[in-house]
This record gives sequence, C-alpha cells and structure tokens, in this order.
Amino acid sequence: MTFFSYQFFLAPTELHLNPKADQFSRVEWHLPEGCSFSPSQGPTHIATVRGPVRKILLGERVALNTLARCSGIATKCSRLLTLVRNAGYPNILAGTRKTTPGFRLVEKYGMAVGGCDMHRVDLSAMTMLKDNHVKSAGSITRAVKAARAAGGFAIKVEVECQSEDEANEAIKAGADVVMLDNFTGKGVKTAAASLKQRWKGRREFLVEVSGGLTETNVEGFVCNDVDIISTSSIHQGVPHVDFSLKIVG
Repeated sequence: MTFFSYQFFLAPTELHLNPKADQFSRVEWHLPEGCSFSPSQGPTHIATVRGPVRKILLGERVALNTLARCSGIATKCSRLLTLVRNAGYPNILAGTRKTTPGFRLVEKYGMAVGGCDMHRVDLSAMTMLKDNHVKSAGSITRAVKAARAAGGFAIKVEVECQSEDEANEAIKAGADVVMLDNFTGKGVKTAAASLKQRWKGRREFLVEVSGGLTETNVEGFVCNDVDIISTSSIHQGVPHVDFSLKIVG
C-alpha cells in the first residue's frame, strides 16, 4: 500500500476508500503535504485510496498509525516553531535522536514537514560526544582528538557541555558544535554571549542549547547567540492526529 506521504494536520480527519477500482491500490491526495486546517466544519476528506478492498484493509492500520504519528510530530513541531519565532528567535529549532526504535526515519520526516531540523538522522551524520564518551576518554580534549582521528575532516564533532569552562575546552580542542546542556535560561544567555565574544575571529563553532525544553519554558532560552535549540518534546510523547478510514460507494 503506497500510503506514506505524511501530512501536517491540526485536527481529526477521515480517509475515504473506494474499493470499486482496479487491482492496484493508488492514493489521490486532496490536501498538500504540510498544510494546516481547522476541523470546525467537521471531518476533512484528505485522500482517496482505490484498489482491492482486501489489500487496502490489510494495510489500513499500518498506514493510519504512520500518518497519525508523523502528523502529530509535524503539528507539534510547527506549534513550537511558531512560538519561538514569535519570541524573536531566528535560528534553528531541532529535534533529537530520542526517537522510537525502528521508526526513526518516519519521525524525522515529521520534524522536517513541521519546519524543524532533524538533527542527526543517524549516528554516522555527526559525532556527538556526551558525558560518558568524555569520561571514558579522560577529558574533552582527548575525546575530540579521538573523534577527529576516527571521523576525519568530513564529520562534524559536537560536545555536550555542562559548564562554560567545558564549552571553552571543547572549542579550543576543535569542536564544531558545543551543546549547553541543562543550563538555566539566564545561564544560556550569559554563556552563549561569552563564548561568541571570546572566540570571535579565532574559531568557527555553533552553540546548541538542549535539556528539558518545552512549550512552557523555551521562550526563556531564546537569544541570538544560540544557533540551535534542540528538544525531544517535539517528537517524544506527542499526541497522535486522529485519522479514520471509510469505505464509500
């Protein structure tokens, strides 16, 4: 069942099926990907699937579950992106790699449809050094050096930092991205501004902020010195969009 064109919806929808068609299932979409609409006029007809009813029903639940999950993520992404844009944040809003095992690509696609950055699609996309990597290497400097040796010049290196001092060590060691993890809003603004000022003209790097960011607190972390805000709240525990499938005709 070729049914995987993920949509951004804000409300419950219905999917109508027509079994009186040729032997192969085909989908005709009535709304474009990424569109937003209101259910105020009742259920919305988003697509028509034509094909053998047995084949359609075999794929029904998998298709609806995928659409529901992906559309829920896209909806949440769009809502949070609108919130930070209204707060004056011009830079990147991203997800994380805390995705459902086996469903990562679908969830990442939902982030993209909702207007957010997917962050790393997989472990090969960028080397991220977290606290356990640093501890096992002995220091941030050693961990960055080892990552550079393993990944070569083509793979970016990001370091998760718990303090401004750790971020400075990471930048000095050659990290491309420093993540200020679990800082307060005030702490983020102070540290990000200090890092940009200290290394201006000496090092090129990005500042990412992450850790416990949600719709209720993210505005407090908004500042132009932050290049990336990343949060798993746009894809973990996100409500699904309610889709249904109806046979007509």
